[in-house]
Amino acid sequence: MMGASAATGGAGTFMSQNIFISAGEASGEHYGALLVEALKKQLAATGQTARFFGMGGERMAAAGLERVVRSEDMAVMGITEVVRHLPRIYREFRRLKQSIRERRPDVAVLIDFPEIHFRLARELHRLGVPVIFFVSPQLWAWKKRRIKLVRKYIRKMLVIFPFEEPFYREQGVQAEFVGHPLAELPLPAISREQFARENCLNPQKTWIGLLPGSRPREIRDHLPEMLKAARELAARGRPGDYEFVVPLAPTLNAAQRDEPRRLVEIHAGGLPGASLSVRLVEDARAALFHALASVVASGTATVEAALIGNPFVVVYRVSPLTFAIAKRVVKVPYVAMANLIAGKQVVPELIQNDFTAANIVQQLERLLPDGAPRQSMMEELKRIRGLLKKQHGESSAGGSIDRVAEITLETMRRDG
Repeated sequence: MMGASAATGGAGTFMSQNIFISAGEASGEHYGALLVEALKKQLAATGQTARFFGMGGERMAAAGLERVVRSEDMAVMGITEVVRHLPRIYREFRRLKQSIRERRPDVAVLIDFPEIHFRLARELHRLGVPVIFFVSPQLWAWKKRRIKLVRKYIRKMLVIFPFEEPFYREQGVQAEFVGHPLAELPLPAISREQFARENCLNPQKTWIGLLPGSRPREIRDHLPEMLKAARELAARGRPGDYEFVVPLAPTLNAAQRDEPRRLVEIHAGGLPGASLSVRLVEDARAALFHALASVVASGTATVEAALIGNPFVVVYRVSPLTFAIAKRVVKVPYVAMANLIAGKQVVPELIQNDFTAANIVQQLERLLPDGAPRQSMMEELKRIRGLLKKQHGESSAGGSIDRVAEITLETMRRDG
């Protein structure tokens, strides 16, 4: 298949390509921005260029993606949540399909976000566009019936967790473990003092991270209980012992950022004899690096916490209907990715009814002192970091994102 913009001149010579890239949430949008940059670099090395279009956030746009749809307009989760936003989601989805039909990309890379991307994959396949799926949906946990969709519509599944490659290969799907992009990042370079200055924090106090998630609904469901736990923990210590740090996802727009500010104002009022300090910050990795421990909503942030080595507690809550359905179909023993990778419970999980302020405080009080529970968790997190790194051969330009770019261009050239 050759897209409308592709043509061959001499051997190995291409005109400008059309590459469709789509990501719908904060973590995938970050990888998407890195992928656009890696593709541009690899194309430039051979005197080629490309036009990138699709769905993404501001970082992907800054990297060079022409946004047909903004990812922040599509990031909802859960059955009841999706139903409420169906008209908008359907409208934006139709815009994506129309752009694909009009521009006929030479290759497509879909990053996570399966509810939308499996439907896009069907349209792309119908048009003869090769589809690469980067960051696997958790089909090994639930919805295994979707494997047949992967076999039919996806050219190659590029996975970031080591146990996913054999799972897909056993199902007859071409798959490759490329490594986890976050495992390749250096630890944050910003000093504690500089982070404190930039965010009005006291470097002499104990910092605890509160990471409620990247979606507005997650923030509404998780942050109040986290703040209640912060109040209880602060009340147990000396006045002013703790400061609590709440990172905001870059995919949140201005209106969505008002919600966590409002929740902090409502729920973070001081208690008699206790002073509660809560700061909203931009850099989640730096917050995790400098916090003594954290409370983290299940998702990519738990992987970031594990890779940075920050002891943490995993929490999550969804609507009762979503949870009831999930209980029937999810077939894995753990929710936290750190526990799934380790094959055992490394970090405590407080899910749905177990997600209470009292339980959070109980778990944090085990992790804050420099004793056996804290040291044991840190050793396990270090082992997990090693499992998520992939050593690529000499043919690869670098890490996981570079490998994804290589496979994307190889697929485009093979089909061109």
